[in-house]
Amino acid sequence: MQFLLRQPDPRAQHRLQAAGAHPLLAQLFAARGVKEAGELELALPHLLPPAQLKGVEQAARALADAIAHGERLLIVADYDCDGATACAVGLRGLRAMGATVSYLVPNRFTTGYGLSPAVVELALQHAHGKPDWIVTVDNGIASVEGVAQAKAHGIRVLVTDHHLPGDTLPDAEVIVNPNQPGCGFPSKSIAGVGVMFYVLLALRTELRQRGVFDAASQPRLDALLDLVALGTVADVVRLDANNRLLVAQGLKRMRDARMQPGIAALLQVAGRDAARVNSADLGFALGPRINAAGRLADMTVGIECLTTDDPARALELAQLLDTFNRERRSIEDGIKAEALAMLDGLDLGADSGADSGAAAISLFAPNWHEGVIGIVAGRIKDREHRPTFVFAPAEDGTLRGSGRSIPGFHLRDALDLVSKREPGLLLRFGGHAMAAGCALVDDGFARFRAAFAQVAGEWLEPAMLQRRLEVDGPLPAQWLLPEMAALLGAQVWGQGFAAPLFSARVQVRQQRLIGERHLKAKVRLLDAEGAPGNVLFDLVAWGRTDFLPDEARIAYRLESNTWQGITQVQLVLEAVEG
Repeated sequence: MQFLLRQPDPRAQHRLQAAGAHPLLAQLFAARGVKEAGELELALPHLLPPAQLKGVEQAARALADAIAHGERLLIVADYDCDGATACAVGLRGLRAMGATVSYLVPNRFTTGYGLSPAVVELALQHAHGKPDWIVTVDNGIASVEGVAQAKAHGIRVLVTDHHLPGDTLPDAEVIVNPNQPGCGFPSKSIAGVGVMFYVLLALRTELRQRGVFDAASQPRLDALLDLVALGTVADVVRLDANNRLLVAQGLKRMRDARMQPGIAALLQVAGRDAARVNSADLGFALGPRINAAGRLADMTVGIECLTTDDPARALELAQLLDTFNRERRSIEDGIKAEALAMLDGLDLGADSGADSGAAAISLFAPNWHEGVIGIVAGRIKDREHRPTFVFAPAEDGTLRGSGRSIPGFHLRDALDLVSKREPGLLLRFGGHAMAAGCALVDDGFARFRAAFAQVAGEWLEPAMLQRRLEVDGPLPAQWLLPEMAALLGAQVWGQGFAAPLFSARVQVRQQRLIGERHLKAKVRLLDAEGAPGNVLFDLVAWGRTDFLPDEARIAYRLESNTWQGITQVQLVLEAVEG
């Protein structure tokens, strides 16, 4: 592991500090590409205007007409947290504006992702009757066949999505997707839930222009921002300025106890304090509990949790989601252990395993659960620093794969090249640069592994395969305080806007295991000449059982810890250089 020091633009850092940013925040923000103080404006008036999003005004007119004519709308969601929150935002927002709307969420194991022909058949048999409109959220841009089938049955389709389009767009009435050709919307990394939120903003404007509402009586769409924040963080999209604004506003509502009952219940079962909730809580506590429903059961549980207005019912559903998440972790641990055994040289035949020395890793075992393969792929990618795909058998006889990538390797583009080089191998694929999924013919794993490794070998330079960790340098001793930990924790960090990681050389004075799975130590910081400071700091390394050397250069996060009424800072170990 090699540490790379982030280098802030000194002029940007000066401008930010002159505008009132704390000196440390000015350094951190400048090192993450913030140029002007205006990029730190996180109030709603600074939200990018909806009119810049191609198709959004057309979508607003279509939805306004549908509401006026009493037509039935059916939201077709996705089975991850972004899809669930987008569905909840759509249901709550459309109902507030007078729409007759219900929803349908595909099943990961039976219908697969997106608006497939099988999902259209389910829509035709929906309990609320055949819909006049299907509104996709967080899917649809690749649903060429599904949209065609819906139209053949007289159902109009509005696609709202954020995924990258393929060579052919679906023949929908309207498409709202910042990544479709010809869309100039600056925030290309907006999540699916954000796209749906923008559609509602445009719809409200349209209804206001038609005289349905005035400024005083119109629905308060800002009440949905807690859901928007959760879906945005959980989908690990890049936190550009617009996404940071959406997340910041959602977190503010949570901290002010102005959130959906389902969000409050999820925070409760996760043991998180709503008054101090941060983006990490959304990504590592709430998001996985929602995702667990789609991975192991039916995302209906997650959507119902996010849409109920009954706090008692919300808590009951949140507890069920927590149970799913515990089961998910157990299954994941078993698969991860088998996968790591493969990487250590076991079971590397044609039908399973991988070559960990290659530029990419592909893993498969016939007993693996397709609901958790994406998480396992992420774990392997983090450990080996290689683009990684993990496969499991699906109920339809295909092999389902989920992949995670490293910087510089566009995963969806790699799948596109594999599909061209190996015709008939990939039945379908889609995704982003850093995460993607695909389905293979039942005997196609060995072909995929070879083709994927070949593409990775062509695209990745050796230096790109070296594990590197960006750090923000030493933290001055005067800022090693609980107040600084609180200030950092209150900011919006995430994908593309990484939470601060500080580096230091430390002298380890005491260390022991806690709970047999975690390391706790007492350390002193060493100065530039190698002399230890006078203060002993607590250091905790979650999931690490190997003891540290007497001296080490570490990367750590700054947190505060309260014990017996006393609050102190602690260093949370992320990595050891070397």
